[in-house]
Amino acid sequence: MNHKPIFFQNVGLSFPQKVCFEGFTTQIQCGSRIAIIGQNGSGKSTLLKMLQGLIEPCQGEIRLPSDIVFGYVPQVIEGFASLSGGQRLNESLMRALALDPQVLLLDEPTNHLDLRNRRSLMRLLRSYTGTLIIVSHDVELLRTCVDTLWHIESEKIHVFTGKYDDYIRELRMKRASLEQDLSQLNRQKKETHQALMKEQMRAAKSCKQGEKHIKQRKWPTIVSDEKARRAIETTGRKKAAIDFKKQDLVERLSEIRLPEILKPKFSLTLSDIRSKNLISVQDGACGYGTPILQEIQLSVGSQERLALRGDNGSGKTTLVRAILGDQTVVSGEWRVPSREDIGYLDQHYSTLDPQRTVLETIHDLDPTGSHADIRRHLNDFLFRKNEEINALVSTLSGGEKARLSLAQIAAKTPKLLILDEITNNLDLETRDHVIQVLKEYPGAMIVISHDEDFLKAIHVNVFYDIENEILNMRLV
Repeated sequence: MNHKPIFFQNVGLSFPQKVCFEGFTTQIQCGSRIAIIGQNGSGKSTLLKMLQGLIEPCQGEIRLPSDIVFGYVPQVIEGFASLSGGQRLNESLMRALALDPQVLLLDEPTNHLDLRNRRSLMRLLRSYTGTLIIVSHDVELLRTCVDTLWHIESEKIHVFTGKYDDYIRELRMKRASLEQDLSQLNRQKKETHQALMKEQMRAAKSCKQGEKHIKQRKWPTIVSDEKARRAIETTGRKKAAIDFKKQDLVERLSEIRLPEILKPKFSLTLSDIRSKNLISVQDGACGYGTPILQEIQLSVGSQERLALRGDNGSGKTTLVRAILGDQTVVSGEWRVPSREDIGYLDQHYSTLDPQRTVLETIHDLDPTGSHADIRRHLNDFLFRKNEEINALVSTLSGGEKARLSLAQIAAKTPKLLILDEITNNLDLETRDHVIQVLKEYPGAMIVISHDEDFLKAIHVNVFYDIENEILNMRLV
């Protein structure tokens, strides 16, 4: 398992319209456990390929030991068409480990994994003794399986040795300190500006008085004018120094980039929601032909938040289709909301029409809404510039599609929201945005997810686990 160090010397990656990072110098020692994080499109997956020698850096060099062996599992696993996502990952991972690699490279390994496969992967990664390098947005993995972070941000790779939570805490502390310094500097600038205006008024008054004395054949107040000129020069130098320091603080602040906070306004308020059950299922069953789930007892209150968990193929999606009103899959006694009272959001953003613009997407939900109101609504979800609101949905990034889907939910808020593995493929910033909106959402929620940190963050406290075709409730 041992290998000699891997050296990075001034390594950079750029594309015709974008610089991902540059000037990265470091070394990887045997046994390192590194997570590469950053926004989607920042170059994380390409960096893994560069590390293996599959792609040359745009600048600098990566020096690899001649006898090093890599095991690599890409984000998109080709082949194995008949297998589930978890089975494809297991097969690809076993093939990589069969090489007895000194360095194991994984690109978003927890995507599409059910709870059982997820826990199995975590155990394997914690016990792996070689060098581990992972591209991931999975907070649980970042917290438990690595001890070094490479954060691609602002055209640089920032290296942090320590826990993920410590890194985020340090970023927030640095940002808070810089913002405090900037606020103090703005106050100083305002005070200096007021002093400058005061001296200019004094100088103007003195000049006017001098002109009066000349007309009256008296000596001008030369001493007074010179004193005012010196005061203005001094104040001007202070102002220039403040401006220079402010520019330095602004530049340093831009390097500590934290996600903007979303503060959505929902069309549905708590006063619109009556305290009653939205869903009631007694002795239900669902499935195509042969029931996948039987003896279903399910009750969902008007503000309840529950998670639906189970292995892939256990019936989660079939149950959701039954709740959405697909009568071909149900038997038993079902009482569910009307379809227009249910919102659905999945990882593929299927509610978005790729041929509509961002503005049209929201206008379609509220045809009577004014242009200004729609602009304000989109502004809450960080769509601010004309080119952003007029962009076609098909041209949006994954994070932008996620924000626009959330904007849809806020514009026409359903009483029940169903979320189907929406954290798959989300970078950490978009994940934070999703959490911010869902925490404020006023209605009931059914969440299909195996991401424990995500479920905790959005205040899910009721779990339904599917085992052996039976739905079992568990409270936290």
